[in-house]
Amino acid sequence: MTQSKSSNSPTRIVIVGGGAGGLELATRLGKSLGKSGKAQVLLVDSTLTHIWKPLLHEVAAGTINSFEDELNYFAHASKNYFEFHLGQMKGIDREAKRIILEPLTDGLGHEIAPERSLRYDNLVISIGSTSNDFGTVGAKENCIFLDSRAQADRFQREFLNLYLQAQARSLETTSPQVLNIAIIGAGATGVELAAELHHATHEFIRYGLNSIDPKNVSITLIEAADRILPVLSTQNSAAATKQLLDFNIDVMTSRRVTAIHPDSVECDGGILIPATLKVWSAGIKAPDVLKEIAGLETNRINQLVVRPTLQTTRDDSIFAFGDCACYIPEGAERPVPPRAQVANQQAIVLAKILKAKLAGKPLPTFTFSDKGSLISLGETNTVGNLVNKINVQGMFARIMYLSLYRLHQVALHGVFKTSVLMFKDLLSRTSGPTLKLH
Repeated sequence: MTQSKSSNSPTRIVIVGGGAGGLELATRLGKSLGKSGKAQVLLVDSTLTHIWKPLLHEVAAGTINSFEDELNYFAHASKNYFEFHLGQMKGIDREAKRIILEPLTDGLGHEIAPERSLRYDNLVISIGSTSNDFGTVGAKENCIFLDSRAQADRFQREFLNLYLQAQARSLETTSPQVLNIAIIGAGATGVELAAELHHATHEFIRYGLNSIDPKNVSITLIEAADRILPVLSTQNSAAATKQLLDFNIDVMTSRRVTAIHPDSVECDGGILIPATLKVWSAGIKAPDVLKEIAGLETNRINQLVVRPTLQTTRDDSIFAFGDCACYIPEGAERPVPPRAQVANQQAIVLAKILKAKLAGKPLPTFTFSDKGSLISLGETNTVGNLVNKINVQGMFARIMYLSLYRLHQVALHGVFKTSVLMFKDLLSRTSGPTLKLH
């Protein structure tokens, strides 16, 4: 089924991808252009709910409950004057100005709705990124990738199941039971996951799942570079390494993974690291659907190349931002980094760009202002740098880190509702379990 445009219908802005940037943009445009009737704003995503991607390592460890922190797109859209459509984009018809959506299926693979298309006047693509396994043998078959809430939930279930299995075995044996976990890639996701898993192994003891002693849980963090967290200063990288070593996490640097096996990770030099659970967090690329899509310019990792106005280089009606876009500022050698703060800043300026385009005014341009990077090392410590490369650690850095999620909530819900959500989170943490046990 297709939709045609009436001569009296408002300009239609279609946003594909409801991640942090896409959802913030839809909310901003809905409250302004959608509410006033100046434009029809549509958000398309392949899932029904949103969870802030930087929280996925906590979802995977079970230290937060994804069902409590998720946001329903339909409910949010109804309150913020935009429409939500469930679907996965499979192509773009630039001549007809339509996106094509794959058939909609249920969890059993039964078709709910056939392939269909949506008309657009302006199209915004913000479908984020996926892990890049660089063609490593066995990675797809034997690793879990933390690209989505579903994948994080899968890891949490498998992690919990290993403890349940160990508890059942304890009825028949008194031998110490061990658990080996390998994390490939020591960027923000890998380091934060390692620290969170360390915390979770101690929390299991509190709830009677004590068949695996925390000291018998081996967590190995493998990095091809000569240090972890290369986006941070050497001082912060060293501080994070020390903290991980204090957690008895094995940090291996300058090691390239050559193959992933069902029960181990193989590194160059023939080194085999035993691992029951394996997570790949080394590198990203834009989703494969963008590779040479509709004749638009892409780079080697499928990102859409955009101009300072965030318009794609070959179509003024198609915009892209966030992890799926490649923008290289004038005079720079590298594109802006694929980080949440970039998507947030681009969402703010893109709302202004689209309003200016609608009004026939000159388009503003995007300039990235680096606010720094913060890495969580569990509940007790955070390291990172702020503006002007000021290094921060400890409680102050922890407060700054926690505020990033609250600022995302403010962008979506406003100050009052965010305050209510903060109070709700405080109550749930003091009255409920600190670990997801189901």
